Amino acid sequence: MDILSIDIIKKAHKRIRNFIKKTPLIHSAFFSELCNGTVYLKLENQQLTNSFKIRGAFNRILQLSSEEMKSGVITASSGNHALGVALAAKHLGISPKIVVPQQISKAKLDRIKNYNVIIIQEGNYEEVENIAKKISIDESLTYISPYNDIEIIAGQGTIGIEVFEELDLIDSIIIPVGGGGMISGIAIALKHLDPTIKIIGVQTKGASTMYESWKKGKVVSVKETNTLAEGLSGGLESGALTFKIIKKFVDEIKIVKERNIKKAITLLWEKEQQVVEGAGATSVAYIIENKKQFKDKIIVAVISGGNIEESLFQKIIKKDELLNR
Repeated sequence: MDILSIDIIKKAHKRIRNFIKKTPLIHSAFFSELCNGTVYLKLENQQLTNSFKIRGAFNRILQLSSEEMKSGVITASSGNHALGVALAAKHLGISPKIVVPQQISKAKLDRIKNYNVIIIQEGNYEEVENIAKKISIDESLTYISPYNDIEIIAGQGTIGIEVFEELDLIDSIIIPVGGGGMISGIAIALKHLDPTIKIIGVQTKGASTMYESWKKGKVVSVKETNTLAEGLSGGLESGALTFKIIKKFVDEIKIVKERNIKKAITLLWEKEQQVVEGAGATSVAYIIENKKQFKDKIIVAVISGGNIEESLFQKIIKKDELLNR
C-alpha cells in the first residue's frame, strides 16, 4: 500500500514532536513475571490530554490551509480525539465544533468543556460521525475524522517510531483498536522497520466492529453494547482506509473479557502506579488472558489513554481489593 508510507509517518513525527510528549516506554517487572516474558508498557496515558489521540489531531490540524482554518473545523469523538482536536485547534486559534455521543464519559466531557469548543451532544457512538459529516457539509466546515484520514493515521504511527527508537528487538506489540487509526499507523511503521514483529489488535465484545469486519474480510455493521472500553466504540465507514491497512499489516485482532479489563486497570495502578481507562487497559487484559503465549517473548503493550472517571476508577480498584483479600 503506497498511499501511506513510513516516510509520511517520519514526516509526521518531525512535524508534531514539539507539540506532544515523547511518552515513557517502561519495563514492567510484574507483567514480565506474570507471563515469563519481557513486557514493556508504552504509556500514552501520560501524553498531553492523557491519550494518544493528540498525535493524529496535531498532525492533521497543523496542515490545514488558511482557508480551512478560516472556515472552521468539526469532528466526532467518544472523547479522546475531541480533546486532541481541541488542544491542537487552540494552538491555531480555531474554535472547533465537536459532536459527542449522549453517553460520553463525564470525565471526558468535563475536560472537553475546558477548551474553547462548541459541543454538540447528540446520538450514540455509531451515529456521531454521520451527524458531524452532515454538519460539515451544511456549514462548509472541514471534517477531521477520528481515524479515516491519512494524516491522522500517520500521527498515531509516530508511537511506533518512538517505540523502535528505544527498543529495536520486539516479538509482539499489543494495541487497543477502535476505528483503527493507531494500530494502522503503528503497523505500517513497525512492519517497515522489522517485518517479523507481530501486530496484535484488541477489542471487546461490546466494541467489536473492527474485529467482526476483520474476520469477515469486509466492513460490517455491528450493534455495539456497553463496555468499560467505551473509547473503542463506534462504527466504521464503508471504505475505511484503516480497515484496508489492518487487513494487510495486522496479524491478529482479539476480543478480551470485561472482567480482565477491570483486573488490568487494578494491576496497572497497584503495580505500576498508572491511572488507565478501560480502552487503554485492553492491551494488558490480553496479556492476562494469554500468559502462556508470551513465554520468553519481548512484548510491548500500548496503554492508549488514562481518561477515566475518578468514581469509576475507585469503584474498580476497591472492588478488586475486596475480591483479592
